Amino acid sequence: MRYYELSYLISPDLSETEAKDFAQRVLEVVQGEGGILGKTQDPQRKMLCYKIKKKDFAYLSSLDFYLDPGKMESLEKKLKAKGEILRYLIFQKPVEKIKVPKIPEIKKVEKPKEKVELEEIEKKLEEILGQ
Repeated sequence: MRYYELSYLISPDLSETEAKDFAQRVLEVVQGEGGILGKTQDPQRKMLCYKIKKKDFAYLSSLDFYLDPGKMESLEKKLKAKGEILRYLIFQKPVEKIKVPKIPEIKKVEKPKEKVELEEIEKKLEEILGQ
C-alpha cells in the first residue's frame, strides 16, 4: 500500500451542507476501493485564481489515505464520473516517520558508603566539640 493525498474542488452550486455530504461520499468511494483513511479536511469555500468551468469559487477539500497502487485507476474513473468535482489531484506522499525523542544517558549511581552507626557519629562530635 502507498500513501496518497487527494485534493479536489467541488462545484460552488452546492450549499455548504451539500458539499460536506459530497465530501463524505468521496470518502466512501475511497474506502470502497479498499483505502485506509488518514487525515481529512472539511470543504472550505475558496475564491479561484482563474475560472474553472466558468466558476469563480469552489469548495476545496483534501484527504490522505493508503491504497494499493493497482486500484488507483479504478478510483480515478469513479472520481471523473462525479460531475460535482471540478478538478482533482492525487499524488503520492512520503510516509511520515515517527520521531523518537532521544533518551538521556543514564549515569551510574555510586554505591553508598558503608553505613556509620549513630554511636560513632556521637563520639566524633564529642571529640570535635570537646576540643
